[in-house]
Amino acid sequence: MANNQLRVVLAQIDPVVGDVAGNTRKVIAATQQARQEHDAELVVFPELCLTGYPPEDLLLRPGLLKRVDKALQTICQQIDDITIIVGHPLGEVGKELFNAASVINKKNITAQYLKQKLPNYGVFDEKRYFIEGREATVIEINQFKIGLTICEDIWFIEPSSQSVDAGAEVIMNINASPFKQDKTQLREAEVSQRARENNVPVLYVNQIGGQDELVFDGASFAVNAAGEKCVQAIQFATALVPITLHKTEWGIELSGPQQPLMEELETIYQALVCGLRDYVEKNRFPGVVIGLSGGIDSALTMALAVDALGAERVQAVMMPSRYTSQISLDDAAEMAAILGVQYRNINIENLFQTFLRELEDVFAGTQPDATEENIQARCRGVLLMAISNKTGAMVLSTGNKSEMAVGYSTLYGDMAGGFSPLKDVYKTLVYKLARYRNSLSPIIPERIISRPPSAELSADQVDQDSLPAYEILDEILEAYIAKDDCFEDLVASGFDAETVAQVIKMVDRSEYKRRQAPPGIRITGRAFGRDRRYPITSGYTVTSTIE
Repeated sequence: MANNQLRVVLAQIDPVVGDVAGNTRKVIAATQQARQEHDAELVVFPELCLTGYPPEDLLLRPGLLKRVDKALQTICQQIDDITIIVGHPLGEVGKELFNAASVINKKNITAQYLKQKLPNYGVFDEKRYFIEGREATVIEINQFKIGLTICEDIWFIEPSSQSVDAGAEVIMNINASPFKQDKTQLREAEVSQRARENNVPVLYVNQIGGQDELVFDGASFAVNAAGEKCVQAIQFATALVPITLHKTEWGIELSGPQQPLMEELETIYQALVCGLRDYVEKNRFPGVVIGLSGGIDSALTMALAVDALGAERVQAVMMPSRYTSQISLDDAAEMAAILGVQYRNINIENLFQTFLRELEDVFAGTQPDATEENIQARCRGVLLMAISNKTGAMVLSTGNKSEMAVGYSTLYGDMAGGFSPLKDVYKTLVYKLARYRNSLSPIIPERIISRPPSAELSADQVDQDSLPAYEILDEILEAYIAKDDCFEDLVASGFDAETVAQVIKMVDRSEYKRRQAPPGIRITGRAFGRDRRYPITSGYTVTSTIE
């Protein structure tokens, strides 16, 4: 290729945490494909792609770094007539360990860059493992001078400007940037700002795939020196993104594919599908089993499961009691038939009666309350876990974020399961996602969406008997959980004081339940778990005249 052009491929791959050998094979295969199909001169891979991201305490194992060293040797042996940039840990456990990027060409590591800005907030804790780099790294390929940066570096001025001061004409940023709502727009704004500040193009490559609670959306892109987006990769799919850099008298121009970005609901839905699929696949479960209720949460969970895995890998179980309505039975059966999943109906009334009979002496002189309701939920949990044990299929918990927040769930009952796809999805968003999914094809019976939600654990029960209306509840939860608004702030903003006090108390006293909940897909900036770490035992309470 002429010296005024450079053919770059952004390799948007899906690594598996800890599978260094498998990730290495993906790097080599993608490099060969990029060379063959796109005549690539430079192939760029995501942050820590040899180990997967985040490797967490695997980074404390010297054995992991030995595998990385071997992987780099293997790549060097097989990469000759093309340059690649690959992310990996570098150094020694307990001494100096860096989040690094290596440049490999002609069977050698020709340069290395050490990440300067280590995120230590939210789901990130890189300072637990790594120390900061200090120096810029600028490489030259075909007379193009490229400055290397890693993920968080691009959110600060110094690393990019340092590279430009060292001669960089282009900034390359390799990432493992997890998805959350509005993250795409935030990335673009920040990267465009770096481009304009330094008057250089910026290329941004990101991984895809699910890793426990996190999901990565890819969406790699490139902007010119004016901060204008010239290249956009697909979201939630592996891709090799070819970009041509061309030197002109006006500067470096970029050309490449421009994939359309998804609308917000589609993005969230695909994040949930991707996270669920990879959790099942990477942990080698043959499929999933879901307890249906005839309600909106289990319906949406089943839709996600079928879209992620296929109907043949999804088992649905309806477990009615004396309180289950015929409407719920009919709607659950209808949806299972539409989707073509394996469907069973196991009545729990005899199990429920057995528990009540055995507990008759213990319960003597008391009135029925939540105890009897929870027994029903736990009967269902036992059945689902038995099916899981026998078939190997993983139980999906169907609870949503609103329920998890206020403890409107039963430990060892409806909370039973190995994964919780809706754990970070508020109830009001559940309804929006259900309608979005039905806009693609009508798989969720309309009655499931339109009827008042109910746990159906007692006569004529509806959720709003115990909770504020979800529209109000979710607003309060978002302010209290995501924004850390206090009681006084919430009341001052217009919420009823009694309602606010009720909600806050439910959230705070339910932390012990959330610690025992299965992991679930993070889609917001403040999910339960890694994002929000609150003590179970605490004397910090709501201060108000209502207490």
